[in-house]
Amino acid sequence: MSTEHEGPIACDGVGELPRPLVDVDRLAAVLGVPGVVVLDASVGAHRSAGRCIPGARRFDIDGAMSDPASPLPHTMPQAACFAAEMRALGVNGTDTVVVYDAAGIYSSARAWWMLRAMGFDRVSVLDGGLPAWEAAGHPVEGRGAGVAGAACPAGDFTARPRPGMLVGSGAVVEALADPYSAVLDARSRQRFAGTVAEPRPGLRGGHMPGALNLPFDAVQRDGRMLSRGELRSLLRASAGSRERLVVSCGSGVTACVLALAAECAGYREVSVYDGSWSEWGRPSELPVVTGPAR
Repeated sequence: MSTEHEGPIACDGVGELPRPLVDVDRLAAVLGVPGVVVLDASVGAHRSAGRCIPGARRFDIDGAMSDPASPLPHTMPQAACFAAEMRALGVNGTDTVVVYDAAGIYSSARAWWMLRAMGFDRVSVLDGGLPAWEAAGHPVEGRGAGVAGAACPAGDFTARPRPGMLVGSGAVVEALADPYSAVLDARSRQRFAGTVAEPRPGLRGGHMPGALNLPFDAVQRDGRMLSRGELRSLLRASAGSRERLVVSCGSGVTACVLALAAECAGYREVSVYDGSWSEWGRPSELPVVTGPAR
């Protein structure tokens, strides 16, 4: 079954580019076709699923796909490092890439955003991820089998960074003061309000003054993205008429779920705060307030 967010999967490097989401049945129809690359972007506990889509290659957000020089988790590597990792995964500039994760739509959105931030548009997120794939009866294999566990022929991926897709705290400060911008925080309502401790030690509780709370799971239903109309209504309810969005979360991962929702809803000015609360919540002069969203 296809969804309204989908577009054609171009398998030969020619034709229309994919839209943000692709349905499991459509991926199954082209799985193994030359030029179609599947990347498993699962993180944390979700990596322990022990199974993957056949031929999937590991997009390691917990490891090589985060900047090793940064004190913050999950920040974007330098362009040269990112390109080298993508080539090691055998990704070519003409390939069509589908990313997924074992949670549904969680860290796959981060991989999608990173690729686009590096100038690669031939990428879609698998709607519903591995749970939807298995529920539809499509095959899986154990981690370490096939392409997932073997070296791939080097690709020719080239990174072409796009300024503004990933931003730092200075850009967030500016957005908070800009009447035409909205800063959306994808963390839970309890973390946003500061009524529960942050999972990472040493971080202050609460949120940026002027930020708005839209938990990342609110834009999904049963692990799949809501319809375009539902997403538009939800984002409008948070951001009002403001079309420029800056999205944040705990470490820059689930913020990308909101970026994906915004893309599906038709927003065209979206930035992800790469450091997110892992940076803002550290003891510093960056302002923090507590209490529920207003």
